[in-house]
Amino acid sequence: MEKQVIKYHSPPDHNSPPEHLKLAAIAVNLNIRLRSADMPFALQERALRLTRSFLDSSASRRPNLTLLARSIKKEFDRCYGLAWHCVAGKSFGSFVTHSPGGFVYFSVDSYSILLFKTEVQLISSDPLPACRR
Repeated sequence: MEKQVIKYHSPPDHNSPPEHLKLAAIAVNLNIRLRSADMPFALQERALRLTRSFLDSSASRRPNLTLLARSIKKEFDRCYGLAWHCVAGKSFGSFVTHSPGGFVYFSVDSYSILLFKTEVQLISSDPLPACRR
């Protein structure tokens, strides 16, 4: 006798806005401007909320941006695996390579935050090939 598998899908909720609109509304509510992202919406939301919470907790004094970057990096390492990197500041240039789905760049107040994930590979003891010109 052949077993039949029936999958039930709930009908789409046409009253619920798409994820990107929900994220945009959250960003506006937190007074954050998303600049660029290649990251699932749930992870972006977590980064935005962590940043806003940290800045709000240091509202009476100038925030320690190194501590902010470290806090975000450690939280993402803990929740989503190792090799996250975070840069926070008022003025910096960057050009990074990131793992697919592991990049977000946003600004809040007068600060910019860059969060990205890289792939971790062990470096072998074999000599590296020479770079060609």
